[in-house]
Amino acid sequence: MLLIGLTGSIGMGKSETARAFARRGVPVYDADAAVHALYARGGEAVPLVEAAFPGVCKDGAIDRQALSATVLNDPQALKALESIVHPLAAKAQLQALEAAAEAGASLAVLDIPLLFETGGEGRVDFVVVVSTAPELQRARVLERPGMTPQKLDSILVKQVPDAKKRCKADAVIETGLGLEHAFAQVSALVESLRDQPGTAWDTRRARDRS
Repeated sequence: MLLIGLTGSIGMGKSETARAFARRGVPVYDADAAVHALYARGGEAVPLVEAAFPGVCKDGAIDRQALSATVLNDPQALKALESIVHPLAAKAQLQALEAAAEAGASLAVLDIPLLFETGGEGRVDFVVVVSTAPELQRARVLERPGMTPQKLDSILVKQVPDAKKRCKADAVIETGLGLEHAFAQVSALVESLRDQPGTAWDTRRARDRS
């Protein structure tokens, strides 16, 4: 099974691109959605995070705003949070990939916003970067409720620049010409990759089972 790392800066159209892969029948693991599930009512991370940061649990779920305020500008607190969440997210990812492999999938997508920022490109076989023109990116993001130019700039400064991501990518999906144009690019890429061998999944499975 070939592992595809899907990434892209905010506002580039990564979520729609992930849905395009799913439309082509490729299993997609969404890292952000997995963390949301861990923080939701009944989520595995809820009691652990509340124990580490009392008061961030409300109505049985982690209040993400309260948690963010607690760890903001506190590197040690953030490191403590990551030590709780990262292993749980890794377990969820492993379970999703196991299910995809057992179902006979030849490809699987890991939708990871901070793929390059966390060194995740070394754990996949093929990296896809979603991109568009900077002015379109900004226009998209500034349409979001509560977003301001200042907030957007503060987010972008923490991300690997788009130009650098494009240089490090194995393929780039351009999203500036609409959903169907992007879907056509994804479809062509899926067809070109279906029969290619991958080693990342076999290596990870062997390591995790040892």
